[in-house]
Amino acid sequence: MRRSDSTQSQIPEISGILTADQIISTGRAIADVQQHDGSIGWPDGKVDAWNHVECAMALSTCGLRDASRKAYDWLRTSQRPDGSWYMKMPPGQTNLTTESNHAAYCAVGVWHELLVSRDEEFVERMWPTVRAAVEFALGLQTPRGEIIWRRKADGEADNFALLTGSASMYTSLRCAIMLAEYLAEPQPDWELAAGQLAHAVASHPEAFADKSRFSMDWYYPVLGGPVRGQAGIERLAQGWDTYVVPRLGVRCVRDEPWVTAAETAELAITLDAVGDPTRALELLEEIQFLRDPSGAYWTGWQYVTKRHFPNEQSSYTGAAIVLAADTMCGATAAASIFREIAADAPAVLSSGDAACGCELAAVNSDDAAGQ
Repeated sequence: MRRSDSTQSQIPEISGILTADQIISTGRAIADVQQHDGSIGWPDGKVDAWNHVECAMALSTCGLRDASRKAYDWLRTSQRPDGSWYMKMPPGQTNLTTESNHAAYCAVGVWHELLVSRDEEFVERMWPTVRAAVEFALGLQTPRGEIIWRRKADGEADNFALLTGSASMYTSLRCAIMLAEYLAEPQPDWELAAGQLAHAVASHPEAFADKSRFSMDWYYPVLGGPVRGQAGIERLAQGWDTYVVPRLGVRCVRDEPWVTAAETAELAITLDAVGDPTRALELLEEIQFLRDPSGAYWTGWQYVTKRHFPNEQSSYTGAAIVLAADTMCGATAAASIFREIAADAPAVLSSGDAACGCELAAVNSDDAAGQ
């Protein structure tokens, strides 16, 4: 690990896989695509708040604080009055839907930045943004606990939830709760909502649209925190042969010969969270064939036709690699952020939260009645 001159924090470095200089070059590749207003988008020019935040976290991890803070300033100034963000689109295109997971993820970024920089003024400045974003997301939570994935252009809630998004929002809620406690503004309703959400993710697959074709629906309930311990290990084992291609990485979707670096990096973080750092490091090493000499990463690889697919280098892919490297080597104070987000849903659910009608909620209700 090497110190950054700009932040005096440690730069991730993994012997034999990635040097500190390579990590910094990846950070600079992300900064190079940052727009003048601070936003960080996809190769096609669109910007969504979730991937933007992931890039801001990676910039901070690389010691590029000015670029990271510029990204957070964009979040603060572009947030809508209801706490959400429109997806910023290329010229001539519009998207007026607003996604719950995209909004909530700003809490992860702000908590991450506090851990890295210990900048209390930054947290105080961003707190109204986080609070509004969380309230927007929770405004889409159902009585059973899952969170509907978006509001449509007319402002009406859509009619289904996504497993990956809800699992990610559990991480967001836990980070938001820790921010609230840090600022001495406890949010007990968020605690309850997080417990309900974790329970829905861990126990109610029927609550979510079937997107099991995508590898993220396999590992995100573990990465996000609701499914950990032995249950998490078993879930990963059950899908391993379906989604993991030996010596290449993780498929984006199970039915196509296509591995992606971002999903591979996220699975590495997931493995670390369940106590399997050996395989996590193996995955991170295997996916380095998608690294460009510039420090950027190609999004994916079609291993039948042996070509990059899509034919692009994406900022969010580089960001996922940087965060995975930090997770593996513990360079920054935020390295364990995903490892430490774990759920204990039965302990959070109360007798009044039996709307799902499942056996677990019924048992909790009986226990509460007997007290």
